[in-house]
Amino acid sequence: MNVSRKYPQSRLRRTRFTSAIRNLVAENNLTVNDLIQPIFVKEGLDGTESINSLPGINRYGLNALDEEIEKIQDCKIQAVAIFPVIDPSKKDELGTESLNEDNLVCEAIRQIKQNSDLAIIADVALDPYTSHGQDGILDKTGYVDNDKSLNILSDQALTLAKAGADMVAPSDMMDGRIAKIRNSLEINEFFNTIILSYAAKYSSKFYGPFRDAVGSSSNLGVGSKDTYQMSVANIDEALHEVRMDIEEGADIVMVKPGMPYLDVIKSVKDTFKIPTFAYQVSGEYAMLKAAIQNEWLAEEVLIESLLSFKRAGADCVLTYAAKEVASKLNQ
Repeated sequence: MNVSRKYPQSRLRRTRFTSAIRNLVAENNLTVNDLIQPIFVKEGLDGTESINSLPGINRYGLNALDEEIEKIQDCKIQAVAIFPVIDPSKKDELGTESLNEDNLVCEAIRQIKQNSDLAIIADVALDPYTSHGQDGILDKTGYVDNDKSLNILSDQALTLAKAGADMVAPSDMMDGRIAKIRNSLEINEFFNTIILSYAAKYSSKFYGPFRDAVGSSSNLGVGSKDTYQMSVANIDEALHEVRMDIEEGADIVMVKPGMPYLDVIKSVKDTFKIPTFAYQVSGEYAMLKAAIQNEWLAEEVLIESLLSFKRAGADCVLTYAAKEVASKLNQ
């Protein structure tokens, strides 16, 4: 035997030799428990309605909601996030329909609670309800007034808690809204309602299909949300935002968008060691699905993309692909 030949002491390919071994040494795993399915409910809709900019995703009328919830439960997904598409005639400058205890999202929450054990996440923001498409109340100059917005946002969160939401999720990015909402929930004895804060929400161009889905894009027009959502250039500011929200009473924090901000997810998780969610937003999902439909990418890219969130430190991911991916994971 020729012993003069030098072999590497470590052959990293040994632990990649079979799929069983690769699974045994995997540092991160994606499970159904890591996924949350967003759902769009539309007022006055009979049945379902496809969303062109979100392939495979529908808007649901309340009469079609139970069937979809049953499918989500069959996939063993644990939670849904509800987003309303209200009658345009109910939109106004102040977003007052958000406070109606019998509004569309409250009806949907009660219906889901009655027919499932799913945890329900309800968004706290005014953009689905305002005629101008902004997340808060405008002053005379058209600037989103932070402090005036806080009152209606905290009242909206309380309305959602009363309807049965397990988590209220402020996505508005107003300063001080977590403290205001937490105080309102405590005073009204909603001690166990979780605040899932969109703590680091960037003013991103990846939100287009979502705004189309909820009908706020036409209201927003050429306007932007740059004065309250974060600059895409910043990460230290994100950590500042997250710290403030934790100190004000947030139970879980979220980074949005997802894949372009994996560095932010990692920094948040490493710094604060708090439950950290991420949102694979509509633009991310639409890009991947378009590439899959055109056979530019394989379907497995969806799972690969979600594993990147886990690797970065996310505990859970909101993704429009949740049901599709869960079906594959359950096989």
